[in-house]
Amino acid sequence: METSESLTAQLPDTGTAPRAAWAAAPYPVLLADAAGTLTDANAAATALFPAAARPVPLADAVPAWLADAHRALVRGPAPAGAAHGAVGGRSFEAHPTPLDSGEVAWWLVDDTDRRIAEEALRTEQERTAFLVEASSALLASLNVDRCMEATAQLAARHLADAVVVVAPATGRRHPVAYAGPGGTVTRAAVTADPAEVPGLSEALQGFPPVPSRWIDPAQLPGWAVPADVAGPVGSVVVTPLPGHGVPAGALILLRRTDRRAFHESEEVFAGLFAARAGAALSAARLYAEQSGITETLMRDLLPPPLRQVHGVEFAGGYRAAGAGELAGGDFYDVHPGAAADAESLVVLGDVCGKGLEAAVLTGKIRNTVQALLPLADDHQRVLELLNGALVSSHHTRFATMVLASVRRHLGAVRLRLTSAGHLAPLIVRGDGRVEEAATRGSLIGALPEVTSVTVTEDLAPGETCLLFTDGITEARGGPLGDDLFGEERLRAALAECAGLPAQAVVERVQMLASQWVGRGRHDDMAVVAITAPRTTHLSAVDGHTRGRYTA
Repeated sequence: METSESLTAQLPDTGTAPRAAWAAAPYPVLLADAAGTLTDANAAATALFPAAARPVPLADAVPAWLADAHRALVRGPAPAGAAHGAVGGRSFEAHPTPLDSGEVAWWLVDDTDRRIAEEALRTEQERTAFLVEASSALLASLNVDRCMEATAQLAARHLADAVVVVAPATGRRHPVAYAGPGGTVTRAAVTADPAEVPGLSEALQGFPPVPSRWIDPAQLPGWAVPADVAGPVGSVVVTPLPGHGVPAGALILLRRTDRRAFHESEEVFAGLFAARAGAALSAARLYAEQSGITETLMRDLLPPPLRQVHGVEFAGGYRAAGAGELAGGDFYDVHPGAAADAESLVVLGDVCGKGLEAAVLTGKIRNTVQALLPLADDHQRVLELLNGALVSSHHTRFATMVLASVRRHLGAVRLRLTSAGHLAPLIVRGDGRVEEAATRGSLIGALPEVTSVTVTEDLAPGETCLLFTDGITEARGGPLGDDLFGEERLRAALAECAGLPAQAVVERVQMLASQWVGRGRHDDMAVVAITAPRTTHLSAVDGHTRGRYTA
């Protein structure tokens, strides 16, 4: 097929072209005078317009679009470009050539195939742009509900008059997202049998993959039709949402009776969209499952909140090394004694390394210490058994620890402190002096045997014993950004905390260490304060309920 540009080059550029120039042309050519009368036509034109075989009004022989174009041309000024219209289901361009005789020769070119190709190209460009938009919108969130809403909105806007997104069942109910012509999405959980919709059960299986399925609208149950669909449903397609072997759900696409039914190319396009939506939904669902598992595991790995136990104040603080991390290699626990006069065991430790791998070993150590609580009165025995458990395991990491057995004694708080390769605890006296407990010992999990020295210290009312990890003293920052916080700064900070409650001491130390580090990198930080209250605490029988304070 010749283009309109090549045809224009063949048209006579004067009004004196001989009749033979257009009479024998392969294109339909019509001659009409200024009065709108058809004066002549070549054989191709009479084949296309049988009434053009004799002189008649142009409007009686040709479609209205061509007659209107001729009237507009003779009235002037001449319209720009060719006229376009349909003849017998085909598309034509009509190019006018004014003649010296006052007549106009209309050359017609069949451009149906070109227009079909242009329309197909435009459709594919629009679909490609939509798929790009859909990919961005669907991957913008790993929240399952938001992915379902985005899928419903996008599908209702580009694929159908109304959409139902059906997710795999949660228990006995299927999460569903509806989107109607207005684009508003509503979500619900319906108790429904997928077998009520032909092809839906197979689509929800996720594997093996199944093709889209056209179904009779009369087979749709009420729950599968959005409430805001105006008029009867004319056509329905059930399209699976493939999730890489993981069930992601299915799309139910609906069109009203006043709209044309789905055709094959639209079904293929819907499948391309469904592949993207299914990938996004399955990724969001897997992320939600992994987040749930992680949250459950982290619940046991994170340090517990501390409180007053048996008349002794306990407070703790923890900050992981990574900004996005919750747990790491530092840990602490307080195990209350069974009776009000029994010892409570405080454990603070530091596993070599940081991150999830260190957190795993942290969990193992904490669980092992929990199992060894019946032996808590013998620190050396606890350390030996814990060391044996770590040495015999597949872990290649070691840990440092400090144990503190705490109980009320004659109006004060008595501590038994044992270090296992860990920094010695610091004791803040009532007059502001800071003393270091004289305990020491070897690492846990590094050697077949461990050694340790246990010391006893008494805290008068208002005095505090601080257990801490090297993440505090080795925090780098300050004015130059690379200076250690150091033990001297920690001692100076503690000297200002004389007489403060345990929680205030912890907050003060954490604040100073965080200010020192700024935005720089740091190791895990853990700190526990054990404080003898300034007042006598008369606890209830269970040792936990708030009681009455006396001076």
